[in-house]
Amino acid sequence: MELDQLRYFLKVAERGNFTRAAEELLVSQPALSRSIQRLEEELGQPVLERGTRQATLTEAGTLLQSRAAQVLRILEDTKAEITDDGRTGTVRVGAIPTVAPYYLPAVLQRFTQSHPQARVVVQENTTDALLKACQQGELDLAIMALPLPAKHLEVEPLFDEELLLVLPSDHSLVGKAKIRIQDIVEYPFVLLDEAHCLTDSVVSFCRRGGFQPVAVERTSQLAMVQELVSLRHGVSLVPEMARRVDQSEQRVYRSFAGTKPQRTIAVAWNPYRFQSRLVTTFRKSLHASKDAY
Repeated sequence: MELDQLRYFLKVAERGNFTRAAEELLVSQPALSRSIQRLEEELGQPVLERGTRQATLTEAGTLLQSRAAQVLRILEDTKAEITDDGRTGTVRVGAIPTVAPYYLPAVLQRFTQSHPQARVVVQENTTDALLKACQQGELDLAIMALPLPAKHLEVEPLFDEELLLVLPSDHSLVGKAKIRIQDIVEYPFVLLDEAHCLTDSVVSFCRRGGFQPVAVERTSQLAMVQELVSLRHGVSLVPEMARRVDQSEQRVYRSFAGTKPQRTIAVAWNPYRFQSRLVTTFRKSLHASKDAY
């Protein structure tokens, strides 16, 4: 039984389709099929039920999927531990879209300067996808906002961040000395899609203020939320880190009087996977970088 056979099998099991698995593995579909066939011959029974468009696991395949994943994780961790010198290697970091473009560039620049031989790979995705990637060992660290439904993951808060009201530059609330949550009840909102945790934070803050925000538009990018606000499509709440990099004169940001909306940014990782000295150093650099926010 070869390691490539196990990797190929796991990819087919994950995708449920030979064609998609072959494309991601960068091998031909006939070569992938032959590899799985040789694996089944060695085991003496099929591990996949082949349908017209889908491949599903047999009972033996379900057992093999679990054990093969364990074997590959052990080998990967062993190699990482043996070659760990604290200077070279790869750090795989994930971050949610409302953090990655605003917080990570400065972090990556400082880390690259102090560790020029290291490589940092960044994945931007939603919270659910990052949690899954961390649990499966595809990411070393993931930067997200609390609360996290994190099973079998270690979580450390990094910093709290205020959410600011963003308005068109000529909005009637711009000249108001103190803006309270009651002042925005009548205005429509521009929000991110529900897959983004920032939307939950905004909606929760409004509900605590006694109203449900009416979202007239939703988008997948925070930058688009800001642009739509500039075009007077509505108001919104955005993180302080997004305001820091915003150079537009078409919108203004205001802090709420009284209780202010905020979110807590945290870093998560799988404590059951080997953490190299390089990964540990990168994680500590996140704590050092929190002072900027």
